[in-house]
Amino acid sequence: MRTIQFREALREAMSEEMRRDPSVFLMGEEVAEYNGAYKVSQGMLDEFGPERVIDTPIAELGFAGIGVGAAANGLKPIIEFMTFNFSLVAIDQVINSAAKLYSMSGGQYSCPIVFRGPTGNAGMLSSQHSQNFENWYANTPGLKVVVPSNPYDAKGLMKAAIRDPDPVIFMESELMYGDKGEVPEEEYILEIGKANVVREGADVTLVSFGKMMKLLYTAADELAKDGIKAEVIDLRTVRPIDYDTLINSVKKTNRLVVIEEAWPLASISGELAYMVQRRAFDYLDAPVVRITCADVPLPYAPTLIEASLPNVARILKAVKEVTYAKA
Repeated sequence: MRTIQFREALREAMSEEMRRDPSVFLMGEEVAEYNGAYKVSQGMLDEFGPERVIDTPIAELGFAGIGVGAAANGLKPIIEFMTFNFSLVAIDQVINSAAKLYSMSGGQYSCPIVFRGPTGNAGMLSSQHSQNFENWYANTPGLKVVVPSNPYDAKGLMKAAIRDPDPVIFMESELMYGDKGEVPEEEYILEIGKANVVREGADVTLVSFGKMMKLLYTAADELAKDGIKAEVIDLRTVRPIDYDTLINSVKKTNRLVVIEEAWPLASISGELAYMVQRRAFDYLDAPVVRITCADVPLPYAPTLIEASLPNVARILKAVKEVTYAKA
């Protein structure tokens, strides 16, 4: 199987769907002439032309609204935000228009639109460019929220998102665009709302999504050296959440550690912890532990960034707490 970059997997997914369906188009800042801020759309202008790969002004509220209107009239827009930090400018169109269109029209209008772009921290970009809003959007009925962690998932889930009749928030990490992974040449589509058990284990369940999965793989390897077998789950999507896969895992391992890059209050990790105690309380041999970003705007200094974010050491400490192992 060939190996390609995360950005290439996304590009392939969008290009294949645009070849398949002439109603699909891409719109956003620098997606055309500049080939995308992170080169995700490189070469797409040459293939599809300026009517289907459209550069916009720096006006997220405006072009998000154009996308919603286009979706309501039978087209399938892919709206790129240069970063989801900038989606806050357009959040009224996402929350009050796209997410509610089907419900408020009594099913007369669907809104097949994908809002995509990078999420989370990318190093020393300071507070306004380093936020995680997965839980914000996942809180909204009418939206689906996808956060892939590798090129294979990125392509399969992007194709599913473009074909979905509902609005999909598709969040990528700019630190992962250069990551490489195996991706089949033949077509495949992954189901939105289905988690992936990427490693079987019996002692503790580790669950996360997006680029935090890299920490889980490293932590699981380190734990194995101490004889602790971790089951690792990649949620892939945070709305809908595949609760069944998580609950079944906890019933087997009896322990859960949830890792999330976002702030702790009203987080996805808090939702998972609640659902596990609601549906699998009698199976727990230790309290659920969650690891999140510190409850502060992300600092600029590298030392403070390191202290704020989840890391492997914090995961190892949490696992040893819930397994009552010696630190």
